[in-house]
Amino acid sequence: MSKQRKRVRSQRKNEITKGIFKVLEKDPNQSFNYKQLATKLGITDTQDRNLLIKRLGQLKATDRISEPERGKYKKKATSHTFFTGRVDLTSSGNAYILIDGVDDDVFVPNNRLNRALHGDTVEVFIKPKRNGRKAEGEISKVLERKKDTYVGIVDKQKTFAFVRPTDSRMYTDIFVPLDRLKKAKDGEKVLVRLGDWPEDADSPYGEVIDVLGKPGEHHTEIHSILAEYGLPYEFPYEVEQYANSLDTSISKSEIAKRRDMREVLTFTIDPKDAKDFDDALSFSILDNGNYEIGIHIADVSHYVKTDTILEEEAYNRATSVYLVDRVVPMLPEVLSNMACSLRPHEEKYTFSAIFEMDKNAQIRNQWFGRTVINSNERFAYDEAQHIIETGDTTIPGEISIRGEAYSVPNEVKEAVLTMDRLAKKMRKARMDAGAISFDKIEVRFNLTVNNEPESVYFKEAKDANKLIEEFMLLANRKVAEYIGKKKKTFVYRIHDEPDEEKLIALNGVISRFGHSINLRDRKSINSSLNQLLEDVKGKKEQNLVDTLAIRSMSKAIYTTENIGHYGLGFEYYTHFTSPIRRYPDVMVHRLLQHYLDGGKPPKAVLYEEKCKHSTDMEILASNAERDSIKYMQIKFMEDHKDQEFLGVISGVTEWGIYVEIIENKCEGMVRIRDIKDDYYVFDERQYAIVGERFKRVYQLGDEVYVMVKDTDLIKRHLDFSLIGKKE
Repeated sequence: MSKQRKRVRSQRKNEITKGIFKVLEKDPNQSFNYKQLATKLGITDTQDRNLLIKRLGQLKATDRISEPERGKYKKKATSHTFFTGRVDLTSSGNAYILIDGVDDDVFVPNNRLNRALHGDTVEVFIKPKRNGRKAEGEISKVLERKKDTYVGIVDKQKTFAFVRPTDSRMYTDIFVPLDRLKKAKDGEKVLVRLGDWPEDADSPYGEVIDVLGKPGEHHTEIHSILAEYGLPYEFPYEVEQYANSLDTSISKSEIAKRRDMREVLTFTIDPKDAKDFDDALSFSILDNGNYEIGIHIADVSHYVKTDTILEEEAYNRATSVYLVDRVVPMLPEVLSNMACSLRPHEEKYTFSAIFEMDKNAQIRNQWFGRTVINSNERFAYDEAQHIIETGDTTIPGEISIRGEAYSVPNEVKEAVLTMDRLAKKMRKARMDAGAISFDKIEVRFNLTVNNEPESVYFKEAKDANKLIEEFMLLANRKVAEYIGKKKKTFVYRIHDEPDEEKLIALNGVISRFGHSINLRDRKSINSSLNQLLEDVKGKKEQNLVDTLAIRSMSKAIYTTENIGHYGLGFEYYTHFTSPIRRYPDVMVHRLLQHYLDGGKPPKAVLYEEKCKHSTDMEILASNAERDSIKYMQIKFMEDHKDQEFLGVISGVTEWGIYVEIIENKCEGMVRIRDIKDDYYVFDERQYAIVGERFKRVYQLGDEVYVMVKDTDLIKRHLDFSLIGKKE
């Protein structure tokens, strides 16, 4: 379902809900069946009638209307004022309640939160709306806690302790009896679990479940980031033991069940510091002159069986987490770095998508199934890039992962060059079909052995990266298409159309830099978006524009309901190529093999639940990764407090301006209260702050000079002092 259709359906659901309450409140003592309500609401078509029936059932189930006799409904005392919603707490301590089917969120001041915390599902009492004012409410009941663990710092007293949470949206400290401190010392960072919150208590009770260490120390802060999002940093003992007990040998009996591709030229291309290699490419020239190209993926599902503790752990994690200094893997090391890693000169079980392609990159034949391979070479991206750029078979020592110069066989060179040409043709076809090219700058750090950031560098996608990307996209698309066209239960990676309002807002911002997006139709939007992303490359506004453009897009999710992938321009798309680090890929492998074996489609609802969990965990992992980068940026800036930097204003709020330093992409805040040359006020329309006396304007996209004012590794805050605008 497209975003526009969802919005229309949500709006209609909202109108019908309001209509139901309007009818029931007008005659509070009378009962109505759905036909009578439909007549009063002017509902005549089948779709709206079904929506009315469904809504009546939902309102009855949530106790917002009563059903005094079967199929007849009436007003329930004060029912029109109670709704179920989710708490969105602001840093000011007030909250907004987000309610499904209701367009406007409900404002709740902090003195009416009734112990609700950020993300909780609550019952909210909505007050009658005042003219022109936002709906206000009061939380009457907490139905479900979003989370029950918090990271905080111990404040130890003689007979008890408090834990002060580091999350700015957690407005209360947590009372911890001394016998529940787990030997944590005063001032240490801990993970605390919430317990009871008695009516007469100012703070909830809690229990320390993990001592993270001294605030500000590297491992303490990294573990704190993981703990804040409920992400584990080690495997349970029994899971490690189970994984270590698996038979990871390559047997003749298993090889006999697979397509044997050990003699076909095969290689991997990965980052220089990669420890797991979950994909490999094979290449051969057929007698008819076409190419046979195999995309070989680690056969994780051969080892991770359903109904095992290893499966349960993989599902719970759902993804590997990539922090600045480490990877927190989805699978134990014996699998992720060894048995399932497609290391060179080792026989490995794989799940493969094999294509016959002509010289124009057109698919002539395809095959999917289980294989066994033996990789001939392992390349780092820089090494493959050298072959692509020079056509040379000698890899120089300065980029060699072997630490010295070496030569590759001529057939390997020809395979890389041919696949590069095919990848470029596939990419061009994809872009011509309306795909959007997001090559956002990725910040990386060179770290010392003690995890101190020495320097910042930017990860750049070159031809070697794009070669791998195109063939992985091909495998993902063709696997999804193969199952999707059969209309069977499957796991898709979907991406909805962008929000029109966000695109209009994006146009308003980029117009300040002389850019624009043509919003006439989908083709115009995509074409002008690609042109925008190309035009800003290397310019001061690149990271700002890239970030805002990505934010204007919908979020990609996992689901069993296919609507295609807007950003890639694919009608069918899934994730098949990274089962070492993504649980949805494991589900895809299992389903694909199930159908290849002639199995019947399982119930979609079981997979939909797993899809939602996988999407949720992906978001948590992404947030943790972003926080770890922010932490390292602050750590890096600690050693540059006396240095003046040129930056771009990347955000404007009522309390200050965000500035991103051009040379290293570190972002910090200049607080309005710290700008002493005038009294500045926030102008939302101009994306600016404006001085009341001298009318000086600091606007989104302006270049300014700043210095580091304060760094706080514990709260992950970076504050700048404003020196002035670049003239």
